[in-house]
Amino acid sequence: MHIVVVGVNHRSAPIEIRERMAFSSAQVPAALSRLREELGLEEAAILSTCNRVEIYGMLPAQEGAVARLEEFLSVHGGLPREELAPRLYSSWDSHSVRHLFRVASGLDSMVLGEAEILQQVKAAYETARLHGAVGKTFNGLFQRALNTAKSVRSQTAIGRGGTSVGSVAVELAQKIFSHLSGATVLLIGAGKIGELTLRRLADRGVTRVRVMNRSLERAAALADQYTASAVPLEHLAMELLDADIVVTSTSAPGHLLAQEDIAQTMRARHQRPLCLVDLGVPRNVDPTVGELENVYLFDVDDLKGLLDHHHRERQAASAQADVIVDQKVTQFVAWWEMEVRSCEPSSSALAAVR
Repeated sequence: MHIVVVGVNHRSAPIEIRERMAFSSAQVPAALSRLREELGLEEAAILSTCNRVEIYGMLPAQEGAVARLEEFLSVHGGLPREELAPRLYSSWDSHSVRHLFRVASGLDSMVLGEAEILQQVKAAYETARLHGAVGKTFNGLFQRALNTAKSVRSQTAIGRGGTSVGSVAVELAQKIFSHLSGATVLLIGAGKIGELTLRRLADRGVTRVRVMNRSLERAAALADQYTASAVPLEHLAMELLDADIVVTSTSAPGHLLAQEDIAQTMRARHQRPLCLVDLGVPRNVDPTVGELENVYLFDVDDLKGLLDHHHRERQAASAQADVIVDQKVTQFVAWWEMEVRSCEPSSSALAAVR
């Protein structure tokens, strides 16, 4: 048996490609089923975040597997394989294990040491487990990945300062509005990234925050934690008139904010500046919105420039973290070889069966 990972991330492809590759939570169960039934993966998991889409699989043979997974992703994203393939990366066995452990630990993230990815890996594992796509190997693999991430965060300074996509988004907004405490912020999306963004806003003294979500109950639950206000999604047009900063972080398949909508809003605002930070993948805001006068639009790829300083601060911790990862990989491979691969029939035994 072999473990493979094939994927695309913020380094290998721009957001225009990543958003097409993204899997919504509703798409994952069917995709897992196809990976197992049509592509022959005995175990499978899909990790889809704003900065990466990765398929992890266990299968009996390496021959042709990467090509089949590339084709699977190209069909899913509606991109020709020859266009997508150069953007994809793949690893096998101990290298794929190391990749997952580094991803879970925040060592492969746009924001080095980010905390959100740990929960995203856990959610990907739980979804695969819930739909019967993992067995002994992937149960061991993902549980050890989560354990590795916790060890890295507790034994190194990789997460010091709480840097995250949400906190960098707030820092970016502050460059437009130097005094955030007086700004009115509309937060669209009450998921993990939205929660972290709201926490950073509260840390900066922002008190006028409206939280909007498809589920008003979910928006209210988050707003109550930070003395913010929950508003129904149906009030979006009205809330845009009052907001100084809009942060979106939903998994909606299409644009929530179109150019014509924002153009109309800007006329009603008498061209008062509006900062839009789009953390959604697929993007929540039509990219052409940024062409409008007095509208400042940023997406997740625009955050990279602000990350260099944070990245340099964490390089020493990253080196320490990689030592922990390598130790954990060695332990997992030893367990896998003894508990799983040693139980596989040898090639001679397989021949005898045939």
